[in-house]
Amino acid sequence: MHSEKTHSVRELLSTLKQKPFLLAFLMGFSSGMPFLLTSKTMQVWLKEANVDLTVIGIFSMVALPYTLKFLWAPLIDRYQFPFLGLRRGWLFVCQVFLGILIGTMALINPAEHLWGFAVMALLVSFFGATQDVVVDAYRIETLSRKDLGPATALYMYGYKTSMLITGALALVLADHISWRSVYIIMALVMALTVSITFFADEPKVRASHPESLQQAVVNPFKEFLTRKYAVWILLFVVLYKVGDNMAANMLSPFYLDMGYSKTEIGIIAKLISPTMSWVGPVLGGFLVYSLGISGALWFAGVLQAASTFCFAILAWVPKNLWIYGAIISFEDVTAMIGNVAFVSFMSSSVNRQFTATQFALLSGLAQIPRVIIAAPAGYFAKTLGWPPFFIFCALAAVPGLFLIFFFLRPRPQK
Repeated sequence: MHSEKTHSVRELLSTLKQKPFLLAFLMGFSSGMPFLLTSKTMQVWLKEANVDLTVIGIFSMVALPYTLKFLWAPLIDRYQFPFLGLRRGWLFVCQVFLGILIGTMALINPAEHLWGFAVMALLVSFFGATQDVVVDAYRIETLSRKDLGPATALYMYGYKTSMLITGALALVLADHISWRSVYIIMALVMALTVSITFFADEPKVRASHPESLQQAVVNPFKEFLTRKYAVWILLFVVLYKVGDNMAANMLSPFYLDMGYSKTEIGIIAKLISPTMSWVGPVLGGFLVYSLGISGALWFAGVLQAASTFCFAILAWVPKNLWIYGAIISFEDVTAMIGNVAFVSFMSSSVNRQFTATQFALLSGLAQIPRVIIAAPAGYFAKTLGWPPFFIFCALAAVPGLFLIFFFLRPRPQK
């Protein structure tokens, strides 16, 4: 594996002044724009349009492109538009289509034309997921390994900033103007992100890109799977956050069982704690930059396990809002630190000849703990009880930490 050096705070601050880091934030903003407009914000519009709750639930399927994006990622590595270069060309096309499609959603009344509205939402998700593939590839191809942590943190800040606009601001506006007007405003904001593409420089990647579709589809997987630690890397991607995801999957019913009211959960778990989580990305970026990716993964993994164990403590102690707020804030911050380290690791693991395809594959595998492995969490919680369940989730971090020691421990340069 790669050898790593640690870096000082002064070096980090000097590095953050460079253009690629500003672009990481701006592209994170662009990536975050479509997501809530086809999920939680859209659900509020559908509810107010008197769409049946069962149908609203089915509408969550429009987010499938974000999970399946690895299927068409090889096309992004293979084909280039005749303008702006490989990455900027794809980014421009995605942003233009997103602006048009979000604007088209605004013109459709879901109460009257539900199928047309669903098709537009699915297309927005498709181009949003495609934009994510391009942005991830761009970030990896324009940054060195040591800079991936801070850049990933800035990307997350950009993403969270745009979600404030498409989430909080959109909902506030919808109380005063029509949903059509809200989505037109969001479409205009999305259209403005095209300026980010013109501000960016095309990555200078030495490796040649695939010359045929067969190479684009087969070679990324062949190259990855023939590496010495390929199977262990894939296993690590699946296992690193498995305990964290299992615990997170059951937190809402756990809070209610512990006697906390919906108001207390809403204010502390959904407002104060997420606000505190904004500290996480900068800490994660600093850890990756100062300790290296393997060191940051170790540190974040231990913190994640500790924060999960704290929920067992919360189950043991009497109801206390201060302890409740402290524990869930700690969990939110450590989760964000872990996300930065984890995304930095996946970014550093791809071959720059197949950036889009390999990163889409790894990020897709990373969804398995959240979607599949976390599914039986309710059964485990019911069978074991809350304290043993969270202890079990904390111990589930051990295999991932062991794999870091096995194939990611820093090795001296030869």
